[in-house]
Amino acid sequence: MLNRLYQWTLAKAAHRHAERWLFAISFMESSFFPIPPHPLLGLMCLARPERAIRFGFICTLASVLGGLLGYAIGHFLYETVGQQILTALGLAAKFPVAACYLRDYGAEIILIKGATPIPFKLITITAGFIGLPLFTFLWASIVSRALQFMLVGFLFWKFGRPIKAFIEKYLALLSAFFLVLIIGGFLAASMLTGGGHKSDKCSGATLESIR
Repeated sequence: MLNRLYQWTLAKAAHRHAERWLFAISFMESSFFPIPPHPLLGLMCLARPERAIRFGFICTLASVLGGLLGYAIGHFLYETVGQQILTALGLAAKFPVAACYLRDYGAEIILIKGATPIPFKLITITAGFIGLPLFTFLWASIVSRALQFMLVGFLFWKFGRPIKAFIEKYLALLSAFFLVLIIGGFLAASMLTGGGHKSDKCSGATLESIR
């Protein structure tokens, strides 16, 4: 089933309404759709590198808006909708750990997600469930999503088609580099304000412990 969804997603790159499909898939992926928009974004940027920044912006905007839907599901409809989504996507077991880390570290976890394969829908639904401040969720999501999508768009726009192989090989490292700068700022601020290191109690979190 996932392979069929993946092929269906890629087929939208050649559709005359490709930008609308890019927006829709980016929006849905942030709350319930299992396939990320990256393959579609890459193909569209490969075909039209002069519009790559536009495509990256569409992905970023739609993903953040979809993240707000995921947040609302977690906040208002976790028991009736959110739990079923996470179970269907095989993410239910990771939910208590994600909730514990989000409670302890907030924006830092959302930013870290930008350079990792952690499903964004797990973060958005969990953030709503624990009641993470909406402003914190929003600005961190914008930075995290732009870190991936706008970076891809910029590289395609700047270097054109030859950058495809470079992106596929080094995107994680590029994302991690910017992430180090962002998290470094958080750590420096924590040290200046006397913040201490939290123990890693979250690795063994359970559903009962986060309620």
